Amino acid sequence: MNVPEGALDGLLVADFSRVLAGPYATMLLADLGAEVVKVERPGAGDDTREWGPPYGPGGEATYFLGVNRNKRSIALDLRADAEVARALAARADVLVENFRPGTMDRLGLGYDALRELNPGLVYCSITGFGSGAGAELPGYDLIAQAVGGLMSVTGDPDGPGTKAGVALVDVITGLHAALGVMAALRHRERTGEGQRVEVSLLSSLLSALTNHASAYAAAGVVPRAMGNRHPSIVPYEVFETADRPLVIAAGNDRQFQVLCRVLDRPDLAADPRYATNAGRVTARADLVDELNAALRGRPADAWFELLTAAGVPCGPINDLSAAFALAADLGLEPAVDLDGVGQVANPIRLAETPPSYRRRPPALGADEAWVRALLEGDQGRE
Repeated sequence: MNVPEGALDGLLVADFSRVLAGPYATMLLADLGAEVVKVERPGAGDDTREWGPPYGPGGEATYFLGVNRNKRSIALDLRADAEVARALAARADVLVENFRPGTMDRLGLGYDALRELNPGLVYCSITGFGSGAGAELPGYDLIAQAVGGLMSVTGDPDGPGTKAGVALVDVITGLHAALGVMAALRHRERTGEGQRVEVSLLSSLLSALTNHASAYAAAGVVPRAMGNRHPSIVPYEVFETADRPLVIAAGNDRQFQVLCRVLDRPDLAADPRYATNAGRVTARADLVDELNAALRGRPADAWFELLTAAGVPCGPINDLSAAFALAADLGLEPAVDLDGVGQVANPIRLAETPPSYRRRPPALGADEAWVRALLEGDQGRE
């Protein structure tokens, strides 16, 4: 396959991670040109190989297919094949692992042992709750969403708390891991020294809670679930129309005034209770009732067209089929076909070194010969 040179061409990543956060991070690096060797359990492989339905071509779990393209697979028993694993780590530029803290040390694959072999190694550890007092806590996305506060601000105000519809904390942690790896590689360019990178689900989630976390850290405010409403902006939520829900996100006074004009309710914009965002937040219930009454006069698609043309941010609640169709209509090229396997496109756009799609997600152990040939005679870095 003829593909452009990637920004990370020449970089070798030893991927000892499984499930989502680590594999997502290493797939991002692979898309940008890195050579990623995925180390898996003999006979079983990554847990997500069995996480179905749904299944893709050949009965492969779509969960696995979604985060493992552009990688090579080798099946290693990390005890019986310890020397091969160490040889791979000695050859690698980056190692990513998400075992429970202490596991890699017991296998002779911890950072302190490997940096003796490979001083330039960037060693990324992904944990649920850190390597200290939280080391024994199970690193599952759902648990992190619960204890990390995300479920407390998601869902109905009177409900028990709702998880996000995707393993969002794993994805956010994977993004932080990839960013940490890139920062460590930049440091290595300047100094020749590798270093350890550590990210956790809990710390990543607290960072990603942004305005909610800031409300607590800076003002001691404990946010609560508000359904689809925003704690600090009105109107910024889901509204009723003649046929289906519509999201409106009028983030400033000018957009609110335009919204009122398009709805033929200029009186709302002139009402001193609604003149400022702070006033609208205070009088949210009354204003939302007025807006819903006006919006029920037309279908969602009609309002989408009218309001978008007027510069008011809005949109219907799409399912994934409609979301992919919208992205395609906008020229964002959201999906690619990789040897018969449908893939979600990498969202990063680089003018000179774009992401590439070189290899379909690998069969378990499919690249053992290639990896062993790579390691043949390699004594590690000087």
